[in-house]
Amino acid sequence: MRVLRRGDAGPAVAEVRATLAGLGLLPSNPPPNGAAEVFDELVEHAVRTFQQQRGMITDGVLGPATYRALRDATYQLGARPLAYLVSSPVSGDDVLALQERLLELGYDAGRPNGVFGVQTEGALRNFQRDYGLTVDGICGAATVRALRQLSPRARGGSPVLLREQERVRKAGPRLRGKRIVIDPGHGGPDSGVSVAGVREADLVWDLARRLEGRMVATGMQALLSRGRDQCPSEADRAHFANEVGADLYLSLHSDANSAPTAQGVASFHFGTAGGNTSTIGETLAGFVQRELVVRTGLRDCRAHPRTWDTLRLTRCPAVRIEIGYLTNADDRARLADPTFRDVVAEGILVAVKRLYLLGENDQPTGTFTFADVLRHELAKAE
Repeated sequence: MRVLRRGDAGPAVAEVRATLAGLGLLPSNPPPNGAAEVFDELVEHAVRTFQQQRGMITDGVLGPATYRALRDATYQLGARPLAYLVSSPVSGDDVLALQERLLELGYDAGRPNGVFGVQTEGALRNFQRDYGLTVDGICGAATVRALRQLSPRARGGSPVLLREQERVRKAGPRLRGKRIVIDPGHGGPDSGVSVAGVREADLVWDLARRLEGRMVATGMQALLSRGRDQCPSEADRAHFANEVGADLYLSLHSDANSAPTAQGVASFHFGTAGGNTSTIGETLAGFVQRELVVRTGLRDCRAHPRTWDTLRLTRCPAVRIEIGYLTNADDRARLADPTFRDVVAEGILVAVKRLYLLGENDQPTGTFTFADVLRHELAKAE
């Protein structure tokens, strides 16, 4: 569908109004005199509220991502059969409810992200097998009934948290052999933010290559999500990370704001308003944030949960880093300096190392250097 924003009108707006009303974000009674087809201030406020609830960019504009989330919010578990479709994965709040229920019952459905993937299908088949149901991987009426009748095997805690932590613990403290996807944002015809001749796509591409070189030197497998002249969709970037079996996914961006005084660095991990989160992603985002703030002096805009596709659709922990505002003269000048980008690359690498150290043999924030990381890797190898 086309992008809808304040001032637009037509049947598509009427449909959006009806959906927002059904979610309790607009009055249920339609406005008089044809206003039901107008994207007015009230609709914009409702869209912003919905976006905020869903951990999305709160711009009041109904683009593809917001429309998808709005559609997903209308589905309740049991209203339709659910199955794994390779070419067009099913998504919705009903899928999220299924994943959460399976996790409560002790089945590893993966991160509860509202997307019916192969891991959700596997957990569903195991549940069906254990409880004498037809093992078809389809969540139909009989399966929903069984899910609702059974009590969870355990309450409290977070099985996803425990599994993610255990994977990191088993991976060990060494970086060698770990597979990291580095995602330089935008690319090709999409330059991202562009101010005074400085292009976001070019900056993050150069930063990605600097980070790639450092990671390869430690023995890591560093893979770029795109070529210099390519711009895959967010879903395609996440699919690439899943296909190569990435251990971590790092997405690099710079920000922009209508206020030229806005500046700083922020990090983002998968997380919803309902409390679902990638705990290791959240931990890594915190490490990245602290390292970059201390090393660069950029303003600390903190780490935040979001449901962007690159965070939601990756099976591994994923972090998106917004490094500086190109609309801020000071941030822009610093990002344009290759030496500064070296500092940023080192900070990100050290943050990844801290994640795998699990607090052992660590050093104060901002003091761990690239040389220290290499020495640690060589010492472990011996």
